[in-house]
Amino acid sequence: MKRAKISVIGAGNVGATTAQWCAAAELGDIVLLDIPQTEGMPKGKALDLMQAAPIVGFDADIRGTTNYDDTRDSDVVVITAGIARKPGMSRDDLLATNARIVTAVAEQVRLSSPQAAVIVVSNPLDAMVQRVYQVTGFAPHRVVGQAGALDSARFRAFVAMELGVSVQDVTAMLLGGHGDTMVPLASCCAVGGIPVTELVGAERLEQIVARTRNGGAEIVGLLKMGSAYYAPAAATAQMVEAIVRDKKRLISCAAYCDKEYGVGGYYVGVPVILGSRGVEKIVELRLTEGERAAFQKSVAAVKALVETMVRLLGNAASA
Repeated sequence: MKRAKISVIGAGNVGATTAQWCAAAELGDIVLLDIPQTEGMPKGKALDLMQAAPIVGFDADIRGTTNYDDTRDSDVVVITAGIARKPGMSRDDLLATNARIVTAVAEQVRLSSPQAAVIVVSNPLDAMVQRVYQVTGFAPHRVVGQAGALDSARFRAFVAMELGVSVQDVTAMLLGGHGDTMVPLASCCAVGGIPVTELVGAERLEQIVARTRNGGAEIVGLLKMGSAYYAPAAATAQMVEAIVRDKKRLISCAAYCDKEYGVGGYYVGVPVILGSRGVEKIVELRLTEGERAAFQKSVAAVKALVETMVRLLGNAASA
């Protein structure tokens, strides 16, 4: 049986750890790509992972490269490329810089892997996945953003920590953009089938929701240098598995919504069924009045972010 080909664009912490999780789960053969200026870095990380194979016990071909020809005809492409915000850099500067990087990557993916499903991890996520969709011209179901899978995992972890139960018994769902406007749905969170609202008081539950929204920033504050990568990479590998093994997983992802939820043509976090075709179905939930208001606020923030990106890219093109 032919193994899936998975290309990870960006060999930093998130990209390399995504490759590690995918290899350990034997999801396919992996190409780890970074820019030519990194010289042997992606090759070194790929070789290191190959040498871990006999210990962990996985069979996969892992190749490091700076040449997109090596990614040709990938089944899944994961885009983690981009820079972290640096001291003195404005949010607009970060948005413009990463939009240019992601644009260049998307152009290469369109040429080298025209049939691939694409998972976008680069930040600001909601704008970057919209940009990849615009540049590749791929059908919207083949371009998806990794956000809700990570945010749901954080919510589940915090609930499990609060109650002292296994994370395997906690289910959760989130909507909206990836950031402080995300909408963790208390109505869709359960522990062993018991609604979380019966186990955690309202005030304490709101504190857990707030911690979930701040999950990435909390880790950045603790690390001082750098940001989270173990959980983001694991969430990405979960999505890769759903696609290459046609698992039909019900996961919260940044998916293209037009009539769905009345979004009107933007990528936002919603529950989807993820399988071999990418986003195979968007699941529309009945939201409470408060949840709907919070979701609409989050969608408005996503639209504003995308509009800012378009303006910045337009200014750069005319400069």
